[in-house]
Amino acid sequence: MIKFVLLVNKQGQTRLSQYYEYVSVEERVTSEADIVRKCLARNEDQCSFMEYKNFKIVYRKYASLYFIIAVDNTENELAVLEFIHNIVETYDRFFDSVCELDIMFNIDKAHMILDEMITNGQITETNKNRILAPVAVLDRATK
Repeated sequence: MIKFVLLVNKQGQTRLSQYYEYVSVEERVTSEADIVRKCLARNEDQCSFMEYKNFKIVYRKYASLYFIIAVDNTENELAVLEFIHNIVETYDRFFDSVCELDIMFNIDKAHMILDEMITNGQITETNKNRILAPVAVLDRATK
């Protein structure tokens, strides 16, 4: 089960966070800062998985953004890494080569895309066409 998803820039600023189980705001702030600091401190030669408290952290750097997902200990890390790649490909298709500014200025659409992919901490959809269809309908309706 996915605990949370974070998108963080190279300076450690959180650009998107989505939690799938209740965590108090104080605990979120402290754990996010700790996790982000640990991910940013690692170099490219190190593994993209690490243990943190009672769950696993799987992360991947794409351009200037770190995609960080926390999962429970029963999840397959390589499957989560593949899912991160799927998220990036989906964002790339919608935003035409996603960047940090796309996420910042379209945070509602970024959250909606994640909501189409993950429901209650479980991956429910990976097909990019099915994920982007309702987002595109709403995007056309607002224009």
